[in-house]
Amino acid sequence: MITAKGVKPVAPFLHRFDNLYLFGAFSPITRCRHLLEMPHCNANTFQHFLNYMAAQNVEEFKIMILDNGAFHHAKKLKIPNNIALLFLPPYSPELNPSEKMWRYFKDRVSMIAYNNIEMLQNQISEIVKKLTANTVKSICGNQFYKKTFGDAFNV
Repeated sequence: MITAKGVKPVAPFLHRFDNLYLFGAFSPITRCRHLLEMPHCNANTFQHFLNYMAAQNVEEFKIMILDNGAFHHAKKLKIPNNIALLFLPPYSPELNPSEKMWRYFKDRVSMIAYNNIEMLQNQISEIVKKLTANTVKSICGNQFYKKTFGDAFNV
């Protein structure tokens, strides 16, 4: 935490470490959102997510904007025919609409001491249930993407 000089931060804390990984895709154009919880963050789980995304609206061609995580570039990945991967320049998270969505999630789960991972999973499930298409559009609807692609999708 960051506080003013001389001010001791006060925050709930449990001294243990558990984690889960969310894989997600959000469209500011169609307002679709897809999330999968995974036990690990690696090429195998990313492949599972790609396969899942390919099965959603199979007639649609999806362009996924990605950072340069090592697992995004794994040689063993088999990119489905209805998906293209578009990689951002290094160190440019501001260009990725999903980063704003991740901030939305983090703001709603941080500063809470969860007694177990199931409590965190339940909190995330509640956030996902309340996530509307308009919320997705307002959060990750980067003006550049809306201007560039909006007309093509009658947005």
